[in-house]
Amino acid sequence: MDLRLENVTLVYPDGDATLTAVDDVSLTVPSGTTTALLGPSGSGKSSLLAVAGGLTPPTSGTVSFGESPPVFTTTTPRDAATTMRLERIGFVFQQPQLIPSLTALEQLELLAHLRGRRSSSVRDRALEMLDAVGLGPWAHKRPGTLSGGQRQRVAIARAFVGEPHVLLVDEPTSALDHERGVEIIALVTSLARRFDAATLLVSHDESTLGAVDATAHLLDGRLVARPTAA
Repeated sequence: MDLRLENVTLVYPDGDATLTAVDDVSLTVPSGTTTALLGPSGSGKSSLLAVAGGLTPPTSGTVSFGESPPVFTTTTPRDAATTMRLERIGFVFQQPQLIPSLTALEQLELLAHLRGRRSSSVRDRALEMLDAVGLGPWAHKRPGTLSGGQRQRVAIARAFVGEPHVLLVDEPTSALDHERGVEIIALVTSLARRFDAATLLVSHDESTLGAVDATAHLLDGRLVARPTAA
């Protein structure tokens, strides 16, 4: 199911004036592919990701999944946006945001339960996803005993455990060295393909993006380069 952003604009109050964080952006990410969104700090990358995920309503424009009616608009109720995020969107943030007291397996099980998955199927799916990111043997380890790259892999597995239609990834390699960064991008891209998730990935480091399907560039909130094959 494609991710479609149509004429998205996001304007913030800025004292007596306003700040346009995203300026009339239209972008389509096909199902099962990964598009990397590049641009300097302050260009609007994370703001666009927040709109795509229903975390921030657009000032104008819409977000749709496939050919269905828009899922996020200027007037989408907060409860409806929350439900949509739980049911159809996976998130990976700069920091893994794992709960220190829970094992890797429990991190995934908790999110699956929040998504309304039945108990009988949750553990099998969680173990499947940990295997998919190469962490099956670490299923019962807590975050404090895992490396930075392993913690980010848990976060990626957690994002996929609910079988999302759309995956939104914000600077997943910012705390990793180059080699681990390349591995994480390749992992996200391969899982997006395997599980047919339309994936929009914000990055500051173009050198790690060899595995993505396309790149797009933002500058001052505007899309200055249409998506091109990576």
